[in-house]
Amino acid sequence: MLGRAVVDYSLRRRSLLADVHAGRTGLLEVCDASPYLTRAAKHHGELTEEPCPVCRNQRLTMVNYVYGDALGPVAGQAKTQVELARMHAMQDEFAVYSVEVCQGCGWNHLASSYVLGAVPEPGRAPRKTRRRAATD
Repeated sequence: MLGRAVVDYSLRRRSLLADVHAGRTGLLEVCDASPYLTRAAKHHGELTEEPCPVCRNQRLTMVNYVYGDALGPVAGQAKTQVELARMHAMQDEFAVYSVEVCQGCGWNHLASSYVLGAVPEPGRAPRKTRRRAATD
């Protein structure tokens, strides 16, 4: 899904991988995915066709995290592309951070960030989001 204000971190990725392959940066510095990120990749990530640039044994998994003032308790959660499309249609502006993860060696890198949701209009009140009650 393509959003607004896209920032692509592929040049930083290329530079970091060049440092790893040249021995200037150690594998422990780049293959340090947290257990939370690894679980998010396993349960909420989407497998890509791209092999891991470090171990080359597994395909990378893309995990999308959402952040925004109007998201409430949803902020900071991992979301699939289907969930992002639904949120884009129903939410005020929010940021998405896409992280590539190798579930084998632990490589992880911020791949891109972008903005989804309703474009803020001057003078328009923020959308009210319906919160589900504990009994819903």
